[in-house]
Amino acid sequence: MTTRISSFARNVLTFVSLLLLVSAVMGEEPSKVPSDNGVTRSFERMADSLKPDLAWDAKTPAEHDVWRAKMQPAIVGLLGKMPERVPLEVEWAEEEKFEKYTRYKIYVRTEPNYWAPVYYFVPHERKGKVPALICLHGHSGIDPYIRLNETPEQKKKTDEHQLDYACYMAEHGYVTAAMVVRGWNETCGRQDRGVKTPPRSCHEMSMNALLLGMTPQGIRCWDAMRVVDFLQTREEVDPDKIGVCGLSGGGTLTMYMPILDDRIKLAMIAGAFSDYKTSIYSIDHCICNCLPGVMEHGEMADVVALFAPRPVLLINGIDDPIFPIDGAREGFGKLKEVYGVLGVPDRVDADFFAGGHQWSNNKTISFLKQHFGQ
Repeated sequence: MTTRISSFARNVLTFVSLLLLVSAVMGEEPSKVPSDNGVTRSFERMADSLKPDLAWDAKTPAEHDVWRAKMQPAIVGLLGKMPERVPLEVEWAEEEKFEKYTRYKIYVRTEPNYWAPVYYFVPHERKGKVPALICLHGHSGIDPYIRLNETPEQKKKTDEHQLDYACYMAEHGYVTAAMVVRGWNETCGRQDRGVKTPPRSCHEMSMNALLLGMTPQGIRCWDAMRVVDFLQTREEVDPDKIGVCGLSGGGTLTMYMPILDDRIKLAMIAGAFSDYKTSIYSIDHCICNCLPGVMEHGEMADVVALFAPRPVLLINGIDDPIFPIDGAREGFGKLKEVYGVLGVPDRVDADFFAGGHQWSNNKTISFLKQHFGQ
């Protein structure tokens, strides 16, 4: 009997002890609440710990070739699946003569379901075939870039930011093709939220492209590549001297297009080159600037290094608030190493000018004359 009572007492005590323990745990106040638990800081830490697996570090041309053989397919893969190729078709819609050039509006069929609008500038004074430039606009849409439908306010912006580089290059004797980038102006679908003007649908472009295994950058570069197809059919164009240039979102496309198309022999990247970590990753940008997974492999300088030894001019305002100049300077330093290793240090240059998020013609014409001989 005594043994049974002792056993019963032990069981009761054990049960009571468990109840007290549970009560203590349930009622215990946390000793410390995490105070730095937001997504911004967590992603900062991820970026700080990230070591890109394909950053350029070649010491010889042979090592560069080995690196490029790995990096090239990686970036091409990130740019996603491309649309279905169709035979080249071009529709000529408009013609307007200006003092130094004629501007045509054409439509280039780039895939079964899409025609890219292109404003095509042909200089009046030219001797034989001349170099051509594909000119890609930024998030202001095509109008201010070619002085179309110009209001006093728009004219002021174009003048201050030198947006009319397609016109400017044509005035200096180059054929230019100012493509309406897919998702802007007449090609706009669902208007981006919070954006009243210009017509643009970058969010729809990006979301739908990603769902289909594509990217907005890849599709837009594809359209520009079909414009190259068109340029190579023109008697006024030297097919071996075709370049690409662009500002802001157009500069982003300019950074990727030469990787996809070896026919692009020269690039001028404005208001888009810095580094991913301190620009697109850290600052509020349109989603169409985001290339998923690129930081795993390298930084912007590593991407641009893929089209060495072809000439490249970087154009950056030192006060650009969304593409910090420090990243641009660091990236330019790396590209000078790249081009130095390849024995062509004169093929990379930078115009870091006093200004903001805008174009600059301080070096464009001299750069073009140096490398295209026009």
